[in-house]
Amino acid sequence: MRDISHASRITSRLLHPRRQPIITGMSENRIPTLHDVLAARPHVYRHLQPTPLINYPTLSQLVSAETWIKHENHQPVGAFKVRGGLVLAAHLTEAERQAGLFTASTGNHGQSIAFAARAHGIRATIAVPEGANPGKVAAMRGLGAEVVFHGPDFDTAREWIMGVAEERHGRFVGPTEEILIHGVGTYALEILEELPDVDVIIVPVGAGSGACATSIVAKTINPNIEVIGVQSEAAPAMQLSWASGALVTAEMNTFAEGIATRVPFANTQRIMHRYLDDFILVSEEAIKEAIRLHLTHSHSLAEGAGAASLAAALHLRERLAGKKVALVLSGGNLAVEKLAMILG
Repeated sequence: MRDISHASRITSRLLHPRRQPIITGMSENRIPTLHDVLAARPHVYRHLQPTPLINYPTLSQLVSAETWIKHENHQPVGAFKVRGGLVLAAHLTEAERQAGLFTASTGNHGQSIAFAARAHGIRATIAVPEGANPGKVAAMRGLGAEVVFHGPDFDTAREWIMGVAEERHGRFVGPTEEILIHGVGTYALEILEELPDVDVIIVPVGAGSGACATSIVAKTINPNIEVIGVQSEAAPAMQLSWASGALVTAEMNTFAEGIATRVPFANTQRIMHRYLDDFILVSEEAIKEAIRLHLTHSHSLAEGAGAASLAAALHLRERLAGKKVALVLSGGNLAVEKLAMILG
């Protein structure tokens, strides 16, 4: 396991929020802290290794900034969410362990729960929308989870499986639970340990756990670090909610299932309003081009969500010029059929 002495030395720093929450009607639960992320590390690194943070000179030339890629696509399940699932599973009560875990997913969150459930000897049942990424479905089943198709999109599947969990007295796991953010934040700590003078971190936003975790860690360690979220303009619910200060439901027509939300999440909105510096939208074509650029320059397979950070960096090229930028490649679980379409 990596030495965490540097991270331990900063636990006494105070939070430096850049924005105050303006959305009303949200839960007033305690916001996760750097201390929570540090406490999550043993549960993560018992099963995982830190992921690479790599500078690619040709990508830097394209972005006009020193550009580093955080390769969460190198996780065993191909995405960052596995960190949170492991922390949650480690804190279940015995009754929860016996009843099992229930969740809904377009793929990556489900793989996280399936991986964590197998690691801790727990049953997992995962609802996915019709037409879910077949590779992600196969991976969840390969990890031992029961996968059930239900409804046209993530939000429909989520509402249904919540009822199933209640009927079976199981533990429903939403994609934005606080303890998941604790685990996800470990990748942000890895970025800051390897690149302490980073100027900007860009994070894809689906439900928002990655953006919340990254901004909490970055702002606690150095409030001058700019953290920017990105979502597809074809599924803008989270960005519109952040920008307006009200929970906004919006269309969901993106091919990038990892950021395909039509209903915003109140708890992550509250955190993002406090810490996130900016939140932008990029086009579907820009995301597809970023996938192609990753194949060419970082020699990496990026799913749509994972490529969104590079699409955002290219969109913000003038603003980022001359800075040191870390882009979170949040996942690499791109279906072969979608890859063929993008390359064709």
